[in-house]
Amino acid sequence: MYTGTVVFDLLLPGDSQSLKEKRSYVRPIVAALRKLEVSAAEVGALDRHGRTEIGAAVIAADARHVREVLDSCERLVAGRPEVELLSVRRRLHGAHDDGDEDSGDTA
Repeated sequence: MYTGTVVFDLLLPGDSQSLKEKRSYVRPIVAALRKLEVSAAEVGALDRHGRTEIGAAVIAADARHVREVLDSCERLVAGRPEVELLSVRRRLHGAHDDGDEDSGDTA
């Protein structure tokens, strides 16, 4: 089993000076990400006007599939003309990561 996460640091347009205006940019991006069958939410810069961090997560049996989904998420966000993508942080976790233990259950 593999999990992948991605966090997008976004600069919002200058007119997003209230939380209501900020949500008007964040909600459509989160909704579009969810159509890619990932969990998505605003995860950072919650109290900052003009900036946001949106995260997405996926779980799959195949690491290649996780990477493909994260690639699709990145293309989607990078293609949004109303925001500027400042940075992307990705992580892939698999069954052989340090600290993972096999429970030994054979039931």
